[in-house]
Amino acid sequence: MDDLTAAPAYTDPGGADTHWVEHLRVPAMSLGTYSIRAGGTDDQTPHEQDEAYVVVSGRAGFEAGGRRVEVGPGSTLFVPAGEVHRFVDVTQDLTVVVVFAPAESDGV
Repeated sequence: MDDLTAAPAYTDPGGADTHWVEHLRVPAMSLGTYSIRAGGTDDQTPHEQDEAYVVVSGRAGFEAGGRRVEVGPGSTLFVPAGEVHRFVDVTQDLTVVVVFAPAESDGV
């Protein structure tokens, strides 16, 4: 068993807009926390893995597959491998738990 209690915690990105920390990696999946400061830019690129996002705190828009949705605490999203996506218009510091399957290989 791994204790993933730290996963839903916001990490201040310091001088950057975003911060990524990985908490778990096994061949079938990886799990981490993606933090984006209010007003920050999410510059991630498409990943080779499927992803599930669970918003823990904060508010933003999310764009993927030609659609946009507003997200906040409890929002849960799925993005298939290779799809262009990003958080936009971050109005409150955003904390997102991210699950990659299989394990992420290219960084958020």
